[in-house]
Amino acid sequence: MSITLILIILTVGISWYAWKNHSLMAGWIFEPYRIQRDNSWHRFLTSGFLHADFTHLLFNMFTLFFFGNAVEQTFGAFFGGTTGILIYLLIYLGGVIVADIPTYLKHRNDPGYRALGASGGVAAVVFSSILFYPTQDICLYAILCIPGFILGVLYLIYSYYQGKRMGDNINHDAHFYGAVYGFVLSIAFVPQALPNFFQQISNWRLPF
Repeated sequence: MSITLILIILTVGISWYAWKNHSLMAGWIFEPYRIQRDNSWHRFLTSGFLHADFTHLLFNMFTLFFFGNAVEQTFGAFFGGTTGILIYLLIYLGGVIVADIPTYLKHRNDPGYRALGASGGVAAVVFSSILFYPTQDICLYAILCIPGFILGVLYLIYSYYQGKRMGDNINHDAHFYGAVYGFVLSIAFVPQALPNFFQQISNWRLPF
């Protein structure tokens, strides 16, 4: 069983349980105001295994399934089974944690702010995949298919400006910083991926 599938099973199970167990939800959700006051730093990680509802959970796990397997196999090919798995976990779990640091700094004095979801880790995995396979199409709703490097740029621009607006109850900062984290850390582990990234883009042509 792949690590990606194990992460999905754990996240689905924990999210499902937390919907029925309010004490778990309250103790694990990302709450910067409380973290600063009671040092509940575990929330940086545990909040990544919680989701607001079924749609939120389905979207994140569906995305992780399709991109996670490719990234997991890529690191396994470069570093072997055990090391590849550890690096992959560092990308995903590290993305969950690192993506929330700017949010913590922004909202640590806001008692009403809460966040949850694996979006930072999922974005890290997606952008790791874009680094290795930049010209591979990513399809939105199985209709609009765009090469990963183009969609990645649009995603970063959108996430950055939506994060500045803060008007739709979505933590766009986590999406943005998770994506940057996954891309940069993947380069750190596989430096040759960056020139290969630009070479693939330079060879890409419109399909018409």
